[in-house]
Amino acid sequence: MGAIGGTELIIILAIVVLLFGATAIPKIARSFGQAKREFEKGIDTNQSSTKEISKDKETKLKEDPPSKKS
Repeated sequence: MGAIGGTELIIILAIVVLLFGATAIPKIARSFGQAKREFEKGIDTNQSSTKEISKDKETKLKEDPPSKKS
């Protein structure tokens, strides 16, 4: 048991060509590429909004620190 070798890779590619056809493979690859771009765009948006939220919280804490209860 190890990594996939050259022979196994060729067999897998041959099966994919037989199942989907040579003309459908570029369409499938294009769809995967678009999905990857959308996923990465969503991650970037989430990270930027998270940074904005943390900056807002820091600003609020600096302006109005929480009062200590005795």
